[in-house]
Amino acid sequence: MEQVKTVAFHTLGCKLNFSETSTLSRLLEQDGFVKMDFEDTADVYVINTCSVTDNADKECRQLVRRIQRRAPESMVVITGCYAQLKPEEIAAIEGVDLVLGAAEKFNITEHLKTLTKGNSAKICSCDIEDVNTFHASYSVNDRTRTFLKVQDGCDYSCTFCTIPMARGKSRSDSVSSVVENAMQLAANGVKEIVLTGVNLGDFGKGLTGGKKREETFYELIQELDKVEGIERYRISSIEPNLLTNEIIEFVANSRKFMPHFHIPLQSGNNEILGLMRRRYRRELYAEKVALIKQFMPHCSIGVDVIVGFPAESDAHFQDTYDFIHSLDVSYLHVFTYSERPNTPALDIKPVVPVNVRHERNKQLRNLSHKKQQYFQEQHLNETRKVLFENHNKDGMMEGYTDNYIRVTTHFRQDWVNQLVDWELR
Repeated sequence: MEQVKTVAFHTLGCKLNFSETSTLSRLLEQDGFVKMDFEDTADVYVINTCSVTDNADKECRQLVRRIQRRAPESMVVITGCYAQLKPEEIAAIEGVDLVLGAAEKFNITEHLKTLTKGNSAKICSCDIEDVNTFHASYSVNDRTRTFLKVQDGCDYSCTFCTIPMARGKSRSDSVSSVVENAMQLAANGVKEIVLTGVNLGDFGKGLTGGKKREETFYELIQELDKVEGIERYRISSIEPNLLTNEIIEFVANSRKFMPHFHIPLQSGNNEILGLMRRRYRRELYAEKVALIKQFMPHCSIGVDVIVGFPAESDAHFQDTYDFIHSLDVSYLHVFTYSERPNTPALDIKPVVPVNVRHERNKQLRNLSHKKQQYFQEQHLNETRKVLFENHNKDGMMEGYTDNYIRVTTHFRQDWVNQLVDWELR
């Protein structure tokens, strides 16, 4: 395998996947590989997959076909959630050489040493119940903002979700190890860290020296706030039932934790929340939003919502629409429900027609646009600090205010990775 020296990566899905892809890239570069752009011809292609929606599965298959047309002699490695859930299905895709499950993805360098191009794919996977180790990951060089993985897996049992089957039980890094990583990132000039995980608020479960460890997300953010050199932290997404009042108050009083929360709702109707097996009711969600706005009127709040879940009637959807409309939130991430194998939601009836799901998605995306416009208008003529990113697109650059308003301006090299006072117009 000595002749294999170039590798290209493609990431599907969440911020967690981006942090892990970046770590896989560093592992291979340390082993002598040269990283290439995914559109270039490389000796090895690594696709880090998602399997939250059926579309993510299809995209993986399309990428493999593209590689086959461009570089049929190249090695193709598939890892990530799709690889853990359906290794045989992936192995059957023409052109795939190696499938790495959740326990094996960070052993990629060892697997590549013995891999040869053949007629069938090698599967390296295990039962998800046996996946219990935590691998710290973070993205560098890919973006100005660094995604730092601090937690993995999930102990929840939402009826629509395959993530516990793909990533295993909830486990996390230790507070001391996360702080050490943050200090290393600060030494490398990183200004903003986005804390990521599958169920971030569940941070704290894990082992240290073989002994069970119990720490909390609140303890973690307190310690991170003390790290010199990091100017900004963002909490990528946190369940409303795990977003404690003390976390909200701490963020309100912190100079480093940004006034920006992303809180999954999924449905604004309590009956549908029950069918989803969510661990809260909409009243709790409304309380959290109100408390955030009480402490931080300028805070940006993002919302995840699923439309077209089985048994969601027109009345249920209208209830969700009206509830979100009443909330002082800033933007929505709208997901159209798609059936996932081996999930309890498959047994819930009646099934919502696909065209109805798409229409509901459209309505909520329109509402999101209005919410976003209204939020930005509230801050016109204010001066807020913007951290500009290192990306020159047609002579333009962009960055975000502390409360996550996107700003676009003409590219200036001296503003890259710098906090700039900016008057919003």
